[in-house]
Amino acid sequence: MLTLTQVLNKSAARLSGLHPAVLAAATALIERSYACGVPILITQGLRTIAEQDALYAQGRTKAGAVVTNARGGYSYHNYGLAVDFALLLPNGSSVSWDMNRDGDHDGTADWLEVVQQAKAIGFEWGGDWTSFKDYPHFQMSFGLRLADLRTGKKPAAAAVEAVYERMNQKEVQAVKGQMNVAVKVNGKKITEGCLANGVTHVPVRSVAEALGARVVYNFATQTVEITTADQKGGSV
Repeated sequence: MLTLTQVLNKSAARLSGLHPAVLAAATALIERSYACGVPILITQGLRTIAEQDALYAQGRTKAGAVVTNARGGYSYHNYGLAVDFALLLPNGSSVSWDMNRDGDHDGTADWLEVVQQAKAIGFEWGGDWTSFKDYPHFQMSFGLRLADLRTGKKPAAAAVEAVYERMNQKEVQAVKGQMNVAVKVNGKKITEGCLANGVTHVPVRSVAEALGARVVYNFATQTVEITTADQKGGSV
């Protein structure tokens, strides 16, 4: 299992150039998603005007499918106010954009868990847009339109402070309600979980497989089924 430090390091290069408040929010999103059992990778942060124009040309004057309706200067990425993400798979080198994936087998799609965390931090989600939906996209506009940003306007100090306050309130609540714990089987650490309000939450697959059981998620009944060795003929 990847550690939080490893997961953070994988996104570090793509966080460069972001507005400081967006950088803090993106880092918090990685941390909170990880605590939910969903490691993520930030796949895009700051995008230059030239990079945006090249992306806009894809599917128009260049080969490939159309991936954006925004020309250079018409995306919050161009001002360090947006990030894109993908689900980081267990091998630590592959990612997924499968919005139905439930890698932590908790009955909730991993993608939705990340979106919930992002909105709690204060991000706007591209999946809520009515025209061109952008499901991997999160942004913070700070009340500014793209037309404002193109004229050189910067986020107001009060708007930036509101983002930090929102994150700090969430962190205080998290510290009061939960703490990270190591999960060991026969003295060997197998995974990490969290203790929240007196209840310990751990990835069921890691624990079950360490005990020689098999875990299957039944999509039809939305049930996590654990089969012990004595019930499956002693074979895993």
